[in-house]
Amino acid sequence: MAAAGAAVAAAATLVTAAGAATPAPAGAAAPVPKVQVTKDLAYAPAQPVGTEGHLLDLYVPRSKKPVPLVISTRGSAWLADNGRRDADKVAAELNPAGYAVAGVSIRSSSQAQFPSQLHDIKAAIRWLRAHARTYNLDPERFAIMGDSSGGWTSAMAAVTSNNPELEGDVGVSGPSSAVQAAVPFYPPTDFLQMDAHMPDNCEEFNAIMGITGCHNDPRSPESRLLGCTITECPPAKVAAANPLTYIGKRPVPPTLILHGEPDALVPYHQGRLLYEKLAATGHDARMISFPKAAHGTLFEMLTDDATREGAYEEAARGGHSTPVRPVTPTWNTVISFLNQHLR
Repeated sequence: MAAAGAAVAAAATLVTAAGAATPAPAGAAAPVPKVQVTKDLAYAPAQPVGTEGHLLDLYVPRSKKPVPLVISTRGSAWLADNGRRDADKVAAELNPAGYAVAGVSIRSSSQAQFPSQLHDIKAAIRWLRAHARTYNLDPERFAIMGDSSGGWTSAMAAVTSNNPELEGDVGVSGPSSAVQAAVPFYPPTDFLQMDAHMPDNCEEFNAIMGITGCHNDPRSPESRLLGCTITECPPAKVAAANPLTYIGKRPVPPTLILHGEPDALVPYHQGRLLYEKLAATGHDARMISFPKAAHGTLFEMLTDDATREGAYEEAARGGHSTPVRPVTPTWNTVISFLNQHLR
């Protein structure tokens, strides 16, 4: 593993452009930094052999000092091991602000069942900390973001930070699996409450998934993740996969939640549950709601006027909430959140 990692690192692609990773003058576009791109890094042996669930890609802006890291893991309803996709798009937004980006894949539900996916993301975080010096990362400043099942992954990593019972035995051991901030987009948070809040009697979701019983169907993404129909699984097994289960038991890093109200795959209520429980237990939480945003609109939520029309934000900290206010979210919204908690 060490020799293979060194060979991959030696073969890293150096993407260069004019300018350095320094703050831009007010009103000016941020200069494009030089970025070291290293792909196909194995944070653990492939399981099964030949699959991509234990691979990550790194995009690190050149800097004299170690840089903070944002882990990006995209969603697939846990049906694919391609969570590192689009990390280049995230990096294009965050690298100029001085953040490294790691696109991380975890195993699909056909390759392994829960809690393997949680063990995978924790293994990736530990691996990145173990190799922080090699890639000029600051191990004290890690954040995680993702959408849909990737939002679930982000939330689970945040609410179970350093829980020794949930570390698993994937990859390296020793370094912390904690993250210092989380940005989940439209995350599932309580599987058994999903169907009661699905829009349009779950018609769109059923059609997309090729099922008839919504999230409670034996073939739903959540049932496949757990290996049993969620309404028939042992209650403790379902609860163990719900981020809400862990809130109030351990510290949770600051969390920024983004969710569309008409989401037809992961109902808006799921994001609200996460925000409200974090707020009720005194944690630092923010939620941006989108009256017009459908599912799968991570990038549009931060760039497209039609998608973010009418968006509003609420926040809570230390048991105190701020009034709802209208916002126009952009990538700078995410960057400001990261700056506040990682700088």
